Order: sequence, then C-alpha cells, then structure tokens
Amino acid sequence: MLRKVIFYGMVLMVGMSIASCSKDEKTESDAGEVIETGTAINISSTSKSGPVEGSQDTGADDDDLVANSTFNSTVKINFDGNSATIENAVSGVTVTQSGADVVVNSSASGVAYELTGSTTIGSFKIYSDKKFKVTLNGVSITNNEGPAINIQSGKRAFIVLADGTENKLTDAATYATSTEDQKGTIFSEGQLIFSGTGALTVSGKTKHAIASDDYIRIVDGTIQVSDAISDGLHSNDGIYIDGGKINIVASSDGIEAEKGRIIVNGGEITLKVADDGIVASYEDGDETIIPDVIINGGKINIETTGSGGEGIESKASLSINNGEIYIKAIDDAINAGKAIYINGGTIVAYSTTNDGIDSNGTMTITGGHIFAIGAKSPEEGFDCDNNTFRITGGLMVGVGGATSSPTAGVSTQPSAILSGGTANQIYSILDKDNNEVLTFKSPVSFSTLLVSNGSFSVGASYKLVSVSSVDDANAFNGLYLSGKFSNPTVTSTFTLSTMVSSLGGSIGPGGGGGGGR
Repeated sequence: MLRKVIFYGMVLMVGMSIASCSKDEKTESDAGEVIETGTAINISSTSKSGPVEGSQDTGADDDDLVANSTFNSTVKINFDGNSATIENAVSGVTVTQSGADVVVNSSASGVAYELTGSTTIGSFKIYSDKKFKVTLNGVSITNNEGPAINIQSGKRAFIVLADGTENKLTDAATYATSTEDQKGTIFSEGQLIFSGTGALTVSGKTKHAIASDDYIRIVDGTIQVSDAISDGLHSNDGIYIDGGKINIVASSDGIEAEKGRIIVNGGEITLKVADDGIVASYEDGDETIIPDVIINGGKINIETTGSGGEGIESKASLSINNGEIYIKAIDDAINAGKAIYINGGTIVAYSTTNDGIDSNGTMTITGGHIFAIGAKSPEEGFDCDNNTFRITGGLMVGVGGATSSPTAGVSTQPSAILSGGTANQIYSILDKDNNEVLTFKSPVSFSTLLVSNGSFSVGASYKLVSVSSVDDANAFNGLYLSGKFSNPTVTSTFTLSTMVSSLGGSIGPGGGGGGGR
C-alpha cells in the first residue's frame, strides 16, 4: 500500500447541512424534513455506460475443449484398498504398480485413463509424450507419501469428472524425497484442464490443492477444495475459469497465477482464504509477462481472514466487464498495481481495515453497479493515489474515511463528494422531482461519501435522504437494485455545480479537478 496523505475537507455529520467547498457550489438544507409524496418512491438502479476500456480478452482456446480431441483407447484402473486392477492393454502404454501406487509411461496418442475405486495408500502418476484424458469416475485416492495424482508430462491433461460421480483426492502431509516437482494433491507439469459435470473434493495437506507448472483451465464441474496448506488453485502461467462451481478453503491464496493472467468468464466461485482471494502475483519486471486479472462474468464471493488478505489483486491491470462480485477483505477488497477498469457488473467491495477499491495507478469507471466500502480515515472507498480517476458511466457509491477525487477534466459523468453517515442506515439520493437516483445501506459508519450516476446533471439539485425500510427489496449486500420506500427524511440537499462537486467529507490523493497526471 502507498502511504496516503489526506487533505481534510469539512466533515459534516448526518442531519447537518453540507458546507460548500468553493464559492460557486451552492448547497441548501432542509434537514429533518419528511418527504410525504403520497406514493412510494421506486428504486430503479438505472445506470449509463461509457465506452468500454481495459481488456475484454476471454483467453479462449479451442484446443482446451476435450470434445475437440479424440481418444480411441481407454486404460481402466480400479483401486481396491491396498492394490489396483489394470484393464485394457494399449500399445505404447506401460503400466506398473506397487500395491495401489500406479505409474503409467506412454508414447501413444489418443489414450484415455479411467480411474475408479478407493484407496488410502495409493496414487496415480503418468509420464506421457502426448496429450491424454483422465476420467475420474467415482474414485477416492489418498496418498500417504506424495500427490494423489502426479502428472509428469508437459502435454495437455484433460481431467474429466464423470457425470453424477463424487471423487476425492488427498495428498500426504509430508512428501517422500523426490527429484521431481510435486507441488500439490493434483500436480501437472503441463496444462491442466477440468471438465465434466461430476464433483471433485481435494484436500491439500502439504502445499497446494491443485497446481500446474503451465496453466489451469476449468470448463465445468464442481470442485471443492476442503482445505489447503497453501493455495487452492496455483499455476505458473495462468488460470482460466469458464464455468463450473468452485469452492475453496485455503491457508494462503484461493486462486494464484505466479507468472500469468487470471481470466474468469463464468461459473460460481466461493473463496474463504487467509491470504488473497484471486491474485495474479508476478511483479519482477519481465515485460513479456502480463499479470492481468480479467473478469467477464460469473458469480464471485470472497472472504479473506488473514491480516494481508486482499480480495482480488492484479500486479498489473484489472478489468471487470461483467459478473456479480461480493468481497469482504481484511486488506483492500480490490487492488491493482497499474490500472483498474470497471465496465459492468454488480460489485460490492468491502474492506474492514483498508480501501474498498484501490489502484496504485489509474482508475476508470465506465459502467456497472459499484459499492466500495473502506475503513475509517485515512482509508477510502475509492483510492487511486495521485493518478487519473475517470468516470464516464456506472452507478457508484463509495464510503470510507476519505475518497480520491474523480478527475473532472477527463470525466463525462458528474459526481459528488458528501459528508458521512451511520452504519446500517438506508440512504437514498433523490432528484428535485423525488425520483430515486441510487440507494444503499453501509455496514459501517463513514465520514465521506462519493456518489455518481448517469442521471446526475451539472446544475441540478438533489436530496440525500434517510429511509426507514424498503419494500419488495432486491439488495445486493447493501446496494439496492429495486424496491420501493415511502416518507424518507431529508439529511441534506446539494447542487452539482461542476463535474466533480466536493461538498463535504475528506479528499485523499486522487485525480484532482484537472486532467490528472
């Protein structure tokens, strides 16, 4: 984290009028007035979108679809306690076993391996010159000496979870000495690609649960990491999630790419981790390695429990184009080293000790529904240090001890910086005709509020009101998407006299009122 220098404005409490920060920014106050409209005020949660920025790359590769490969031969391996039974000899494939430890050496093309049965003292290891498929068809493997599945091949390994099956893999708490890499319960030197509609539970007793020295792709399936001493998913070169259900409990990171990108195109991801939730962690200066995080869709729920745990982190750029994201993090909920682009999605980023959304470079908001929750001063809902903070669309709410100021010279959607409020109180902003602009309920008290919406107009006046309850509410972790309420109480009124109207609260380092830098 870069150390913040906070320039304190006038902090105004709920129920008081908002003071002007410059002579041309008019405010007026009817604090305490109850607005009796006679009819309920509808929450519309409408937002406008500006031109999309950042990356929309999906990382698609047709060669990663198992349906695009042909496997004409199948070797069946059934684990039975202390031993294993091998069926279907295939030319070019040698299978050896010692008890329930099975080792495959293959130079043949188009070979599939089907694993069934159960063992508490077994393993499956494969060496292959060609890509191959491993179908987990109701198998349970616990290895007391190393990985449950050890793929010593740099070729594509398709891991297929057979329909309707439950599969379980557990590694040893201490690995036997080996000259080979063996970094997790499932380890591969090459690409590791999961598909199928079955379920897999992985327990990582010594390091990672699922690891690849190349990249990992999850196309489909239900994957549960019940525990991992280190990371849930860990790769050298990238992680791509296209679908499926992923649930990870880990003592370090949930999903980490050491030297590559992370792209989420879909699926449901639930992470409860001690360190970072999703992190592209490379930062050693090789310009050929781009550790971006790109989220194009899916449902993501992240909770970090350790003191250094950030929700989603990219050491380079982070682009959010769509999806439903909720993060509750100890450290920053969302962080990027160079730039953050938010083009869409519904996002609640809540940090209990730091910033809600923090870019160490620029920040650009073009669309989406975004609620960023920071801790007390000097922490911020939205933080981009002394860099450009551009708003061209989206529905935005930021609460915290302070905020970075949007950069007026490059923003096309107005915003307002207002004074604070109390925890668990519902607040709404209404226009002069009492039409709802945005509605939220913060889990914490805050001294600074940043709001922006496409229905804001420079020169128009608005009311910040408190609401006792919302009927027919559709709320995403405190950000109201629909519903209706009646008889709100005016907290304050304000006029947007400029593109960025600073009317209260505290302004920390940000893009400023000019062109940014």
